[in-house]
Amino acid sequence: MEYAIIAAGQGSRLAAEGIETSKPLLRLNGTAMLDRLISIFLANRAESISIIINEEMTDVHEHVKQLKLPVPLHVLIKSTPDSLHSFHELASLIPNRTKLCLTTIDPIFSPLEFSAYIRAFEADNEHDALMAVTDYIDDEKPLYVKTDDDLKVLDFVDTAYEGCRYVSGGVYCFNNKVLNLLQEAVDEGVSRMRNFQRKIVYSGLKVQAHPFSKIIDVDHASDIQKAELFLNEMK
Repeated sequence: MEYAIIAAGQGSRLAAEGIETSKPLLRLNGTAMLDRLISIFLANRAESISIIINEEMTDVHEHVKQLKLPVPLHVLIKSTPDSLHSFHELASLIPNRTKLCLTTIDPIFSPLEFSAYIRAFEADNEHDALMAVTDYIDDEKPLYVKTDDDLKVLDFVDTAYEGCRYVSGGVYCFNNKVLNLLQEAVDEGVSRMRNFQRKIVYSGLKVQAHPFSKIIDVDHASDIQKAELFLNEMK
């Protein structure tokens, strides 16, 4: 499995609340968020890890230079207008486009649940995308995921609706059919990962939801304590 991390955001909400550390290096119970993701990927048979970092995060550039991993590490330093364009740039680094797990830097999740998620996608020859979802809704602007009773994804919507259960967790598994949609999406002017997720569904590809019990996005200073408590509970 190939893995990729979008770490190209500005972390502006954290900075506005007095958190000076770049988000990828923000420590939760002593471990940088970026290092935590990399460790989890390595524990799940990573063949390579690709990361995009914006040009302003010079501390992250230096941190990544010091990393010594047992698999190839591909790093792109480039500022982009949004998450979809970051993914588009990042995709050029990925050596094997058969199956990819992509995540933003934000989500904190159970490593055991993540391993089950990866095993499910590795064994799945039917679906083009397996989306991590959760019924723990604590984000200020969640992306709601409409599914049928069999967890087939029908749509992604920006506002809550009657009977809504799941939101996107910011963790995605894609096959090459999804990756081949990237250029078309960019050419059409699509922006943000949430709109690309909609395009995947509207293009007729097979998209399935995979529930996690809880995924916490670290966007605000108050999320740090929530994430640390969650990590402690998992121990």
